[in-house]
Amino acid sequence: MGRRAAVLVKISGLLVCFAVAGVVCDASDHSYKRGDHVPLYANKVGPFHNPSETYRYYDLPFCFPGDVKEKLEALGEVLNGDRLIDAPYKLDFLIDLNSKVVCQKKLTKEEVSRFRSVVMKNYYFQMYYDDLPLWGFVGKVEEDGKDPSDSKYFLHRHIHFDIHYNEDHVVEINAKNDINSLVDITEDREIDIEFSYSVKWTETDIPYKKRMDKYSQSSSLSRHLEIHWFSIINSCVTALLLTGFLSTILMRVLRNDFVKYAHDEESVEDQEETGWKYIHGDVFRFPKNKSLLAACIGSGTQLFALAIFIFILALVGVFYPYNRGALFTALVVIYALTSGIAGYTATSFYFQLEGTNWVRNLLLTGCLFCGPLFLTFCFLNTVAIAYNATAALPFGTIVVIALIWTLVTFPLLVLGGIAGKNSKTEFQAPVRTSKFPREIPPLPWYRSTIPQMAMAGFLPFSAIYIELYYIFASVWGHRIYTIYSILFIVFIILLIVTAFITVALTYFQLAAEDHAWWWRSFLCGGSTGLFIYGNCLYYYYARSDMSGFMQTSFFFGYMACICYGFFLMLGTVGFRAALLFVRHIYRSIKCE
Repeated sequence: MGRRAAVLVKISGLLVCFAVAGVVCDASDHSYKRGDHVPLYANKVGPFHNPSETYRYYDLPFCFPGDVKEKLEALGEVLNGDRLIDAPYKLDFLIDLNSKVVCQKKLTKEEVSRFRSVVMKNYYFQMYYDDLPLWGFVGKVEEDGKDPSDSKYFLHRHIHFDIHYNEDHVVEINAKNDINSLVDITEDREIDIEFSYSVKWTETDIPYKKRMDKYSQSSSLSRHLEIHWFSIINSCVTALLLTGFLSTILMRVLRNDFVKYAHDEESVEDQEETGWKYIHGDVFRFPKNKSLLAACIGSGTQLFALAIFIFILALVGVFYPYNRGALFTALVVIYALTSGIAGYTATSFYFQLEGTNWVRNLLLTGCLFCGPLFLTFCFLNTVAIAYNATAALPFGTIVVIALIWTLVTFPLLVLGGIAGKNSKTEFQAPVRTSKFPREIPPLPWYRSTIPQMAMAGFLPFSAIYIELYYIFASVWGHRIYTIYSILFIVFIILLIVTAFITVALTYFQLAAEDHAWWWRSFLCGGSTGLFIYGNCLYYYYARSDMSGFMQTSFFFGYMACICYGFFLMLGTVGFRAALLFVRHIYRSIKCE
């Protein structure tokens, strides 16, 4: 066991080093002399409103140089859909060019039709110059307001690169299309075209260290900050109202219950108990499907740890704008390294519930989140392969991920499970459980599981709704989100509101003499994930311009996995809060 643990520690260290390597810039110092070659890579092209539907740059019939080389990319860059390859433009340091021909090409009818199709879909291209991103559109459409069929389509054949430098560093680059160099591609006909470009270097006083600041300014504009702060105020008001409700009403009710039960004990010993005290012999009766519940708690705890580590990296500045693939690399590596948390939590809790088949519980824990994610990935990767999109992962990347799961995730899960099995912790129940369960009295419909989940999920969702829009616009659009401090505050408020609303509903459930609170508290806590997925429908159809089978599949498929992760994580938070509350109130009374 010691040798195996040592090997796992070494592998974990290598993964951490790999993660760090994936989230920093190239090893060079990015300093150049006049005339030095500065790398320019063409990345991808795709419809502007479909961020997941991207293709290789040379999938379009641009000029294709014969000696192109693909850039070796890190794991996160491949997961992000980046496929960098040498661009046909040479932008040497401090060398201006008025106009230089890249190539002269005769477009066939099929190629003209291809270009017209992508111009109709508003295709853009993305490149990287010295690790700085730049964009441009493939062409433009001149619409006829009276008759859309009379619209004209034009292809940009000339790109002007406006580059700013400070001493020996590249600080900023912009790509502009020359409106005077358009080629009419409205009709299917052969066209002789000459692709060209020009370069203009301009000195600036912006320091090299701040060259990425311009990409985060959009999320830091005063009008956006006002909306973000309004979101925080809205969330704080929601949290304060809920906590105020608990402190003034729920605690007062509990105090009255404690006084009443104490008075009943002193006055009449054989007086019939009512309310939540009446079910003290059943409230800690272990639930059905306890192996599944333990697996849910283990997976939710791991996802909570994953979220905390991601926030730590974000707050220290790792995820700066266009640090390609940093987030995806961190997600893969941290999820692998935290699998031991899931194994330990699930197995130790399973043994507290007097479970016996801990191996099955451990396998269930390992597959509970990874299983649906893997099936979703298989389907979406197949769709991406059918579209020949860059979102389709190469076989080598799939092998790397499989090796990470096999050599790191699963062994750490097993080690965590063994540690949880050997922890020998017992379930701390303040009262004894009776031999035979009491029958739950008939309750009104609004006290059933579904209405309770709806009430439990609405308040936490309302606390994060405004911030969700910016997250969606960043993940499924072209906005940049960098205000991680505000996002972290909203996340903390989400946890607080989820915990408090679950505690309140648990009290009302026990007061109605319904002792089946275990699964109910987990479902109520996790119901916010269902509201988030419902918001996906609204965002897709009302707030975005996404379209097409591939983009729709990617949006709803991966958002289903994300919302499922939120369901497990927040369900765990709600269950833990309810468990602490139930233990506290039954510890505070005297039960025979």
